[in-house]
Amino acid sequence: MKFGLTALALVCWLVIGSGAHLSAQSQQQPQSVPDAPTPQAPPPLPGAANVTPGEGTGPAPDSGSSSATGSAAAGDQPSDDESAPPASVAPASTAPDNVQEAPPQTSGAALANFRIEVNFVQVPVTVKDSKGHEVPGLTWRDFKVYESGQLQHLSFFSVDPQPLAIAFVIDQSLPSNVMDQVNASMGAIQGALTPYDSAAVFTYGNGAKELTGFTGGQSARLPYVLSMAKAAGTDPMVPVNSGPFANCSISVNGNCADPNLQQGGSTGNGSFITVPKEIHTLNDAILAAAQQLSTQPKEFRRLIYVISDGKEYGSKASWKEVVRYLETNKITVYATLVGDSARWGEGWVDRFHLPFQMYDNILYKYTLATGGDTDAEGGVNGIEKSYQKIAGEARNQYTLGYLTHRPIEDDRYRSIDVRVDRPDLDVKAKRGYYPSAQDR
Repeated sequence: MKFGLTALALVCWLVIGSGAHLSAQSQQQPQSVPDAPTPQAPPPLPGAANVTPGEGTGPAPDSGSSSATGSAAAGDQPSDDESAPPASVAPASTAPDNVQEAPPQTSGAALANFRIEVNFVQVPVTVKDSKGHEVPGLTWRDFKVYESGQLQHLSFFSVDPQPLAIAFVIDQSLPSNVMDQVNASMGAIQGALTPYDSAAVFTYGNGAKELTGFTGGQSARLPYVLSMAKAAGTDPMVPVNSGPFANCSISVNGNCADPNLQQGGSTGNGSFITVPKEIHTLNDAILAAAQQLSTQPKEFRRLIYVISDGKEYGSKASWKEVVRYLETNKITVYATLVGDSARWGEGWVDRFHLPFQMYDNILYKYTLATGGDTDAEGGVNGIEKSYQKIAGEARNQYTLGYLTHRPIEDDRYRSIDVRVDRPDLDVKAKRGYYPSAQDR
């Protein structure tokens, strides 16, 4: 009896306790899931409150601005014991006169535009002694540069070698025996270049032709393209004006049956012979090479290397037009003379031009105007050596620089005269230049 009352009391206690526990849980509020943290504005940089995009520094904005209010609401302001550094003050302008600042931006953009006028002129110089050897060891004190008759102050001097961007122009209208020598020497062209150089190949006869654009000086493409530049050359032939092999072997009433071959025309007749004129478009070839060369970076020394006898006839471009383009784009012309122009005595006579006749040698005029050089060679061995000689000469020049006194807006021709304080030395430099639009 006693055990049954005890069990009954225990059951009643458990029922009452569980009911009280469920009532307490029903009275409790459900626990809420916390929200993600609210994005806070970053603290302002020291002195940034005084900088206005496009206008520079100015007075600090009011404390009631939205940025200040947002920063205070976020609780990011420094405490009283943390003193912010003072706002930086813009230094006084020390820009030179030829630098103009752009007006303040009104669109709210944070970028500012600046216009810088460049008046720096760079002059490569080659110095040789009386025997034609290059003279090393000169300093900037040994040089004097005059532009349009006025002495210039040298602001740059360097003897460091520079990489070359060189355009080879090969004459394919040479006589066959001379063309054979040039063909045999082309394998030595790549040996004069370094991996840092770039080269292009052009040919001409009756018109200029680009065989390849600029490629690496030691690339596998260059030897293949040079092999394509080989040609058979031309052979001067004696005109035949009578017999079955004449140009007008069939005649009707004393005239050629072909209306394109008339008596007294380019083929002549039985009483006289008219020799067809030769075509050597050297000017057009140099201009085509210069147009491609002008796109090369300014860090390269831009050269045109011509392998020819220098004859010019039939080009659309004149010598003055081509030289102006060369002087504007800082391009120097070098040449290896072959054929008749390479012979002693005859090469000097070929420089004289008779009016209304073909130029027998116009290359020397290009080299004098642009500061280049020529090397006359008559054999395969000499032609091969000239590649290495001229490439080394162009790579290891003295480089002078100065700030011209002429305004950059003046696009007239400016003559240059480079002198060395030793009368026994020969100085080769460009005779002048035209300011380029790329320098403005």
